[in-house]
Amino acid sequence: MANKSEKRLFLTGASGLLGRAIHRMFKDAGWIVFGTSLTRTGPELNKLDLTDFGAITTAITKFKPTFIIHSAAQRFPDKVSAEPEAARRLNVDTTFHLAETADKYDIPLLYISTDYVFDGSNPPFKIDDKPNPINEYGKLKLEGEEVVLAANKEHLVLRIPVLYGPVEKLSESAVTCLLEPLLNVAKPTKVSDYEKRCPSHVDDIADVCLNLAESRLQSAAVSGIFQWCGSEVFTKFDMVQIMSEVFSLPAAHLSKAPVPSEVSNQPVSRPYDTQLDRSRLESLGIGRHTPFAAGIRSALAAWVS
Repeated sequence: MANKSEKRLFLTGASGLLGRAIHRMFKDAGWIVFGTSLTRTGPELNKLDLTDFGAITTAITKFKPTFIIHSAAQRFPDKVSAEPEAARRLNVDTTFHLAETADKYDIPLLYISTDYVFDGSNPPFKIDDKPNPINEYGKLKLEGEEVVLAANKEHLVLRIPVLYGPVEKLSESAVTCLLEPLLNVAKPTKVSDYEKRCPSHVDDIADVCLNLAESRLQSAAVSGIFQWCGSEVFTKFDMVQIMSEVFSLPAAHLSKAPVPSEVSNQPVSRPYDTQLDRSRLESLGIGRHTPFAAGIRSALAAWVS
């Protein structure tokens, strides 16, 4: 469909936390990037409603990408639960259309999935372990995986963990939002010390995406399911303590919530431990990990006066 000597990326969700990192990394690597967004538009972004399937097809056929990354999603479990129809439209129906369109024009597609396709009961989870999502977000993302690989088994799926990085607002990441209770020293707050997570910096995931794309353009054998997560395991309370140490902030007003029921602002169940097995990517020489203390320092320095 396109000049194969020219690398052209069609990227959904380019204004999001991960999308911004992917957009920047591919562009720096010499790719021509067509990044889509809906509400947060910018000079290098293209306004596109991903639920308008005709508009998607038109944009793809005009741009003629050599690779597609679908990173757009409703990724907040509580919002998925509150607005299930809208979440299904974006997380499953749009994914189906993109995968079918990519197959029609012989364009490899990389679908960004999640560690929440697993129930968290027996980590680390391998790529061929049976998924068992325990909330609607995980179920919809798993359906997304299934429609992508049903459209073409040579498409790619990348399961990733909770992400953090340079944010436009603290609530953009389930990691960076932890800075708010840390800064609010006047309010005693319980922070979850239950679920175990392996947070990844968005630049690390963008690097994985770039290497997967480059490798896939060289060989169709680079296809199917891949997984990446950070190599450090933390609870939310652990992460807050590291933020406290990195920025020399008091944390005596924060206490551990060892069971989920003690955290009142989390109505949707989360899996206990979603650590992912990374061996397939590592066997390809793909993957990198930014130590959390260093990554969170660079991500949040602008927010700590």
